[in-house]
Amino acid sequence: MTPLLTGLDHVQIEAPAGCEPQARAFYGSVLGLPELRKPAPLEARGGCWFALPDGRQLHVGVTPEFQPRRKGHPAFRTADLRAVQAHLDAHGIPHQTDAEAGEPRAFFQDPFGNRLEIVQGGHPARPLPTR
Repeated sequence: MTPLLTGLDHVQIEAPAGCEPQARAFYGSVLGLPELRKPAPLEARGGCWFALPDGRQLHVGVTPEFQPRRKGHPAFRTADLRAVQAHLDAHGIPHQTDAEAGEPRAFFQDPFGNRLEIVQGGHPARPLPTR
């Protein structure tokens, strides 16, 4: 049987109106993600789209009455968490690290207060037994 879902296309993070310069500075310059051109019908809505190295995308979308996400978050992958930590330190971005989920990871916030995670390697997928 062909699966209904074939993968993850993108993750959207919410941000306030006028967020584009800060989003470009943080996601583009600090985290090194190349900006993508949004489809023409969506450009008037504001926000920015960025490419992830694995072909997926991160969308920063403008939302009215914005409230930062403190729990729900995207988790990015890295091969070298220590290098990421040093990079965040160099940019004055506070972060907390742990390995509670079995892999080293760091949590920090974007300029809008949204929670972000970077995990070294990735969390292994362990499907539950079928019933």
